[in-house]
Amino acid sequence: MPSDCLFCRIVAGDDHAEVVGRDEGVVAIRDIFPRAPFHVLVLTEQHIPSADDLDDEHAGLLNAAFRLARTVAAEGDTADGYRIATNVGSLGGQAIPHLHLHVLGGRQLGHIDSGEPPPAA
Repeated sequence: MPSDCLFCRIVAGDDHAEVVGRDEGVVAIRDIFPRAPFHVLVLTEQHIPSADDLDDEHAGLLNAAFRLARTVAAEGDTADGYRIATNVGSLGGQAIPHLHLHVLGGRQLGHIDSGEPPPAA
């Protein structure tokens, strides 16, 4: 566990976070800088820098992460849908190099910037 990793310190209980759920190998916390009315982060307990570092041995961990994301979304303000996203690298918007999923909902979410206009409703 890198001592300079905020998410490793949160998982270890050395830094405070509002924990909203746990599953095997993962923990869900409220994002302190929410981008939507409902914004939870699902962190891996194991330090994995990003999705680029995943391999076959992480299949069970990913299943647990998505299962926990679904559980916290069902308990949150996401009745009409939610988004699950992960960022990879600084150009991809990853601020903390520790694998985590963003679970966002509670309002109409915009389209991810693809350079293309959103589809007609």
